[in-house]
Amino acid sequence: MFKILCVTNRRLCKGDLLERIKALAACHVDGIILREKDLPEREYYELAKKAQKICVRAEMPLILHSFYQSARALGVKSIHFPLSILKEAGDLSGFSAIGASCHSLEDAREAEKLGCSYITAGHIFETDCKAGIAGRGTAFLSDICKSISLPVYAIGGITPENLCEVLSAKVTGICVMSGAMTSPDIEKYILSFREAI
Repeated sequence: MFKILCVTNRRLCKGDLLERIKALAACHVDGIILREKDLPEREYYELAKKAQKICVRAEMPLILHSFYQSARALGVKSIHFPLSILKEAGDLSGFSAIGASCHSLEDAREAEKLGCSYITAGHIFETDCKAGIAGRGTAFLSDICKSISLPVYAIGGITPENLCEVLSAKVTGICVMSGAMTSPDIEKYILSFREAI
């Protein structure tokens, strides 16, 4: 079944990030990646602890980003990395899900060799988060999905209008960030993807 992961970005967030996470959890998305990787680790840990309480209450999977020591300390079993950090991470035993952000077929193959359980692939379409940089397109996405055995989540500029094009690449699901952080009606926003299938 098609899955939606939401990626946080407090700089884009309209209002309080924790309130936004609560709203996303109430929409029954398939997971939240707490991406605030530019925070110092201590601040990230404190934010993650609060986000974890929300997600546990909502029975929503929480995926921490980059700070695997904080994830271990909190007992969070899912972690996502930029590939460069994953390569330096060392022992990741104890994690039930390990993801990596991939921007080429070579990245995807390397992530698979490094033991990832899923990847994100992007950016697929032009997006404000990568302003001025052309999207890699759905042919890029199809190549990755055909070439590795891991679940692949597409990311970057994905909307209900282009969702069918993305799904034709045989992805497991999508990641959304900008809309998830800025939509004034988050329930309607998430539902619009479900209805577009």
